[in-house]
Formats: sequence, C-alpha cells, structure tokens
Amino acid sequence: MTERQGNRVAVLLVAGTLLTWETAVGLLRTPIYLFPGPITIGRALLAHWQPLLEAGGVTLAEALGGLALGTAVGLGLAVIITFWIRLEQGVLSLAILVKSTPIIAIAPILTIWLGFGPAPKVVVTALLTFFPVLINALSGFRNVDEAIVDYLRSLNASPREIFWHVRWPGARPYLLAALKVVAPLAMIGAVVAEWMGASSGLGRQMWLAYTNLNMPLLFAAVFVLTVLSIMLYQGIARLEQRLLFWGQPDNRNQ
Repeated sequence: MTERQGNRVAVLLVAGTLLTWETAVGLLRTPIYLFPGPITIGRALLAHWQPLLEAGGVTLAEALGGLALGTAVGLGLAVIITFWIRLEQGVLSLAILVKSTPIIAIAPILTIWLGFGPAPKVVVTALLTFFPVLINALSGFRNVDEAIVDYLRSLNASPREIFWHVRWPGARPYLLAALKVVAPLAMIGAVVAEWMGASSGLGRQMWLAYTNLNMPLLFAAVFVLTVLSIMLYQGIARLEQRLLFWGQPDNRNQ
C-alpha cells in the first residue's frame, strides 16, 4: 500500500467514525451536556477558534520544552550508564522511582513551587518523557555488532571514539522510535499540568469548559489537542525518514 492510499484509508476511517458518531447521538437523543455530536463540536470549534488556537500554541510550546528537557535528561543518563556501567543499577533505580510516582500527585506540588507559569508544565512533561528515551537509548547503545567494536579496539580506538562511530549511529533508530512514543505523551503531560493550575493553555480551557458543563467546548479543546499531537508525531516521523532513509521501505512500485 502506498502512502497516498494509506492516507485515503485514514480519511475514510475518520469520516466513517464521525458519521457513525453523529448518527448514534441523533438516534439516541443524547443530551449535549453529556455527549455532543461532531456537528455541535464543530460549531463550538468555529465559535471559539481564536482562544483555542492561542491556548493550543501555549500547550504546544510547553510540550516541546518538556520533550526537549526529557530527551536531554534520558539521553544523558543513557550515555553516563554506557561509559560507567557500575552506575547502572543506581541510576535505573532512581529513574524507575521517578517514573512510578503519579504525575497527578507531582503536578500540584510543582505548581506550588514553580508558580502558574510554564515551568511546572515543562517539568511534568519532562518527567513523563525521559524514561522511554533512557531505556531506548540505552538499548541502542548496547545493541551493536561486537565484532566491529573488537576491531576498533584492536586499532587502539578509545571508548569515546567507539561511542561516536558505532554506538551513537546504532542508537538513532531506537531514539527516534522513543520520540514517536513520547511526543503525544508530551502534549498530555502539559495538559495535565495545566489542569492542575494554569492561567492559559488547553488544559485551562478544558477545566473552564468542564466546570461550566460546556461539553461542546471541552470536546473542541480535545480535538485541538489531538490535531497538535498528530502534527508532533508526524514531524518526528518525517525526521526519522530523513535521518534513516536507508531503512525505509520503497513503496513506489507497490
């Protein structure tokens, strides 16, 4: 299946889902304050497009900041463990401890410490994203051809040279795969942190809509969040195609 055919299938699937949704809501006569239909949500989206767009930009900026911070921390820890393997048990234990702590409990504390600005949202997003990056990067650094490593060692290559010429290129597919997983999580983390306390952002818009039982506006904010998450994922997928073009299947003759 070519990329164009895949896009057509995706469009048809989404259109069929929305049509089924609207039909079911109409037949069941579901109240708007419980479960609005796509048409009602679309009207709310058109009526509030400007504040939703501005809120989406705020949330996207926070998610990108947290994603960058989480990637840097996870990648840095993976490099440290690769060079100093004795630290692996301690570093991974601390990482698992942080990963196991519920974000819903950390977000209010960070809001108290760091205020209602973007700082706590960036930290929450980084806490959600660093662990998959750490594990995937560490797996990539270790999943190398030992014959190549032994050959470089026979040439008196230093551990740093082996890392840059063998381990780092081998880890890039693992790292990009992790980024595709954590990119949507970054958006979710930013929204969760905004829900706990913020002056702007999609999480703030959702909270206001929820408290006013404005379900069409709430679903419209969720729609904007979904679109931004897809855009972020597709951006990383495009980056993967550019950096790892030799590993991509050729669909031109299919």
